[in-house]
Amino acid sequence: MLAKQPVSTISFSALITATALAACAHGAADTQLIAEANPVLSGQNDAPTPRASIETLREELIEELHGVGVSDPYRWLEDERAEEVQRWMTAQDSAARAELARFPGGAALRSRLKELLSVESVGVPIVRGGKAFYLRLHPGKEKAILYVRELKGTKTRGERVLLDPNGWSSDASISLGRWEPSWDGAKLLYAVRPNAADEATLHLIDVATGARSEVDTIEGAKYAAPRWTPDNRAFYYAWLPTDPSIPVAERPGYTEIRFHALGTDPKRDPIVFPRTGNASSFLNADLSRDGRYLFAIVSHGWAENEILFKDLKTKGPFKQLIKGANARYEVLAHKGKFYVLTNEGASNRRLFLVDPKRPERAAWKLLVAEDPGATIADGGFDIVGEQLVFHLRRNAASEVRTVSLDGQRVRDVKLPFIGSISAASGDEESGDLYFDLSSFAVPKQVFVLSKGGEPKLWEAAKVPVESDRYAIEQVWYPSKDGTEISMFLVGAKGAKRSGDAPTLLYGYGGFNLSMTPAFRASIHPWLEAGGIYAVANLRGGGEYGKRWHDAGRLEQKQNTFDDFIAAAEWLVANGYTKPSRLAIQGGSNGGLLVGAAMTQRPDLFGAVICAVPLLDMVRYHLFGSGMTWVPEYGSAEDPAQFKTLYAYSPYHHVVQGQRYPALLMASADHDDRVDPLHARKFVAAVQRASPESVTWLRIERNAGHTGADQVSRTIESTADQLSFLMLQLGVTYPRDGASAQR
Repeated sequence: MLAKQPVSTISFSALITATALAACAHGAADTQLIAEANPVLSGQNDAPTPRASIETLREELIEELHGVGVSDPYRWLEDERAEEVQRWMTAQDSAARAELARFPGGAALRSRLKELLSVESVGVPIVRGGKAFYLRLHPGKEKAILYVRELKGTKTRGERVLLDPNGWSSDASISLGRWEPSWDGAKLLYAVRPNAADEATLHLIDVATGARSEVDTIEGAKYAAPRWTPDNRAFYYAWLPTDPSIPVAERPGYTEIRFHALGTDPKRDPIVFPRTGNASSFLNADLSRDGRYLFAIVSHGWAENEILFKDLKTKGPFKQLIKGANARYEVLAHKGKFYVLTNEGASNRRLFLVDPKRPERAAWKLLVAEDPGATIADGGFDIVGEQLVFHLRRNAASEVRTVSLDGQRVRDVKLPFIGSISAASGDEESGDLYFDLSSFAVPKQVFVLSKGGEPKLWEAAKVPVESDRYAIEQVWYPSKDGTEISMFLVGAKGAKRSGDAPTLLYGYGGFNLSMTPAFRASIHPWLEAGGIYAVANLRGGGEYGKRWHDAGRLEQKQNTFDDFIAAAEWLVANGYTKPSRLAIQGGSNGGLLVGAAMTQRPDLFGAVICAVPLLDMVRYHLFGSGMTWVPEYGSAEDPAQFKTLYAYSPYHHVVQGQRYPALLMASADHDDRVDPLHARKFVAAVQRASPESVTWLRIERNAGHTGADQVSRTIESTADQLSFLMLQLGVTYPRDGASAQR
């Protein structure tokens, strides 16, 4: 999915958020609208049929942009509030669900997915004031529960419920968002998100009593990211106005950094840094642990930012630390010094030491040089136990390295297995680092790393899979321009290439996000049935540093699609599968990816699942959070950028009479990040262009961009996606003997 906002000065510790057990930005978690399948080739299914005919009005609307006549026949579907659009949506969703219900293996799929997804699992804890705060999901519960317990040496005492969102609404549509305990562990800020959307309200509770403050309630907390003061009596946060008269796409430019003292009226919170007025930028705040330095970070997309700072001790004005030119910076303040991580002049990032009294760029001192073979992840450094701790990615897999504060490498930590870290949190008091680790075959495990020690298991998810049955391979293949692209392949050990194995290819390729070898419970029915799961590390992602990201954005965006198409071609050419047995899946920016792939190479795929996507690249910036993605894609308002966008915009490249692969469009009715209009318009266009093809629109109700945030709803949506693939590819579930494997 499209990331909410770029990482700025968010440290390695701050990677853990309130959604640690829920959706990850890159689609790795099973709580998103993810399409994993487990088809087994069989002739037992009836041949799939197209959806029932639904009449869709087509208007002859042509708009001239930069001398080009741009057709937009389904613009009327942009207005979700219109009665005729609501009727159309209901008809489409009803038809899709009726067809999906035809799959005879649906009940078996739901049963297996319940075993895989309704499990005991725990997130990475944040330790504050000798207490550990963490999310735990229990079998039979719809949502993860926030717990707190005291730590005493290696022993734990008194795990108790702090927040249980399962009872917040009768329909489970209200979700727990980001949460942040105070430094002493006595108070906790948390966000409440109706319909699992991005919009949120910030609340405060007392940890000891669980009592919620009636005063400290802040609306407009969509991007709040609060930062506690060291005295635990106040916090800084990013505030976004909720005034409905402000156009949705322009709201980010109204963000302000405010200061809230506990017990005071939030409406009177002083503004400490004003709005930028730039709707394509994000503004957020950070505060040094000692409370002396306040940072204002202005992010222009995911490739460039600027940082200003203010010395709260001297009460001086904000000073410019750095204004990046096509580069990003992250800063940590520690004992009167700034540690600045940047990809400026170093694709894989390097670290500088900065004296706040001499912040000019020429005075920076290089502390840690770039590693040519591994890139430091976004937010991938922190100071824990008077050491620098780095999270690196080498060939997309995670590594942990510790470095002394004077820049000397201490050691590379030996991780228990090759895999992916998705969250980490450092405890400054004890010097312990908590992090999770998983791989495609190994469920998430949480470890604690003490200074000088080895990672020790803190807790592990209990998922009924046989990890040792699968082989994970990383291969390299050439893209259209000859660039070597890496791809992970997951399948049964010892399986021989048949040339027609059911294969699911997943990709993202954008926003500097990395596709890593992380555990996905719902791919295991596919693997148990002999399927292959492939994940390509496309340009536009962050797997190989800044150069990789830059090579797949703006005018270079076509590289991302070429990389994905080349992955599919490689799988066919090397005897893994054939087009009729090859499915592709992507969500959000990945939805754009599969939309472009199916319109550019409709002959190459048997089925497509496109979730919460961008597809009209001429008008995307006018809706939802679209303006904030202009630095990533460009804008049709610019003549040169319009030329690039229009050249690949999937909605504008649906060709009348072309037979397209079967398409399941997965949308959500409360997606306030990527407007669902993209899904509606594209479905209408494909249905008219290719009436003999299967084109279904499934709409998740009371759900946001990352899904419905409920285990049962996740099971249902995943089962429907699996059912779609099996119906289209002519397969059955379960495979003979599959139940015995578990």
